[in-house]
Amino acid sequence: MMKGMTVNSNAIDSNTVAEYLGYLRSVRGVSERTLRAYEGDLIRFINYCKNHRILPDTAKAYEVQGFIGDLSAEGMASGSVNRALSSIRGFYRWLVRFGRRKDNPVGNLRNLKVPKTLPVFLWEGEMADFADLPDTAGILWPLRDKALILAMYSAGLRISELVTLSLKSIEEDLSGGKVIGKGDKERYVFFSDEAREAIAAYLPARHSRIKAERPTEKLFVNRRGGPISVAGVRWIVAQYAKRSGLQKNVYPHTLRHSFATHLVNAGCDVRIVQELLGHASLSTTQRYTHVDMERLKNVYAKAHPHSRRKIK
Repeated sequence: MMKGMTVNSNAIDSNTVAEYLGYLRSVRGVSERTLRAYEGDLIRFINYCKNHRILPDTAKAYEVQGFIGDLSAEGMASGSVNRALSSIRGFYRWLVRFGRRKDNPVGNLRNLKVPKTLPVFLWEGEMADFADLPDTAGILWPLRDKALILAMYSAGLRISELVTLSLKSIEEDLSGGKVIGKGDKERYVFFSDEAREAIAAYLPARHSRIKAERPTEKLFVNRRGGPISVAGVRWIVAQYAKRSGLQKNVYPHTLRHSFATHLVNAGCDVRIVQELLGHASLSTTQRYTHVDMERLKNVYAKAHPHSRRKIK
């Protein structure tokens, strides 16, 4: 939809958005995933302008604030609202740069405050039990599911990295491999001994599912032998979460959070954890040090005989 579209007039509309996205793709090298997010934000803003009889060409700061206010009123999370604001800010910056508009109405608008929340994770024992579920639950495809869960956890993979993981990208001994993360950045990840064993056990079953007329290099496949999808991974993890008995929201990213938390708890340097996770900013990784601090506070509150005060 975005590719190959041209601007038919000087008016700022969906065609202008397509042109901007084309610029980000070809000149800035922005990933397709990020482009889709920007497209959704900007098209939503353009539609808002149409519905409120606002011309994006001459929109004022307070009119953009009205759009942001609507998103918040609809219950959108602060982080998502800030992403939409960032999308609009970048769009207008581009318009100004190429003479399509004289000023950026979003330049001085501040992001919403995002509540600091600790990531949901599983303790080491909980994670071990969760990884064993495919062996005991007797559902779906146990060999694949155990390999999938352990690969995500032991390497700290994002769900997008898992589904694009290919046989060519991993070592012959299954000790690790290269993944493409956010911003198309490549990094090396490692698989634990348990993950290696699970993947080795799964591979023969995987090969038997692959159709000669539809070969794929992707490591994880569905029952029909095609590449597994993001939605498919979410559904698989959800099925095991239902059977886990855990009073936590277990989803694919929970396994990544657990990986990082366990490394920090074991004393791993936060910069090493940042590298393993593929975080661009150290501040993103440092939240896992707060998880460890919360654990220490709770242990202290329960164990110390004089600790009767509320731990803040």
